[in-house]
Amino acid sequence: MTLLARNTAATAAAPVTARRARARRWRRAVTPVVLLAAWEGGVRAGLLDPDKLPAPSAVLEVGWRLAADGTLGGYLLDSIQRALLGLLVGGLLGLALGALAGLSRLGDDLVDPTVQMGRMLPHLGLVPLLIIWVGIGESLKVTLVALGAFFPVYLNTYAGIRNIDERLVEAARACGLSALERLRHVVIPGALPSLFLGVRLAFAAGWLSLVVGEQVNGQGGLGFMMMEAREFSQTDVVVLGLVAYALLGLVSDLALRYAERRTLAWRRGLRAT
Repeated sequence: MTLLARNTAATAAAPVTARRARARRWRRAVTPVVLLAAWEGGVRAGLLDPDKLPAPSAVLEVGWRLAADGTLGGYLLDSIQRALLGLLVGGLLGLALGALAGLSRLGDDLVDPTVQMGRMLPHLGLVPLLIIWVGIGESLKVTLVALGAFFPVYLNTYAGIRNIDERLVEAARACGLSALERLRHVVIPGALPSLFLGVRLAFAAGWLSLVVGEQVNGQGGLGFMMMEAREFSQTDVVVLGLVAYALLGLVSDLALRYAERRTLAWRRGLRAT
């Protein structure tokens, strides 16, 4: 096939590909919409107690009210700041130690056994001990998020480096690449898919940790909003907080998936049919 013919075929296929992408995006929204409709219908039909599980319309109404007076925005900003700080601390530490253990035999011997033992401990179960160590202020929330983010990033960085085909490294060495060049052109690209997975898991664990941390003597944040609402039996506000956490997790995951597609555009994996 000539170059002109290939270009013509690619141009003709572009609208079809775009239509399929749009159809797929709409198809992915079907299940959430159906669940929301069933939830709303169940409340309106009396099958679900609105005092225990308010309808989505009631949650949306209270969310609009809290957003209009600035309350929800302030709580969201507090939670996002804590999450980003904890993810930054835990992620960078996990990346550094994972790279050290993955690239160095000495680092592996000194770091990995301790980390493997530490990851067996449920970090949310350390809350009583952390309260003694760092108190019940902002340090507790950030520490919990950092612990939740550390282990996924460390494990996936370590695994991503160790799973690189050694023959690629040997071929790069045979071609005369220095250690830094091998790191740049072989190790980092080879470990990036695993690292992105680790960051996505770190964000999920970070949001989960933040939910718990903000409910321990919280001052501001979505968790504090939910605990305060519980005291006054405002179930709609509690559900709103859960929905906000879920949306924050979804948005962060979508952003990471987009960054992964752009960064790893060279990779061609198995596509679902």
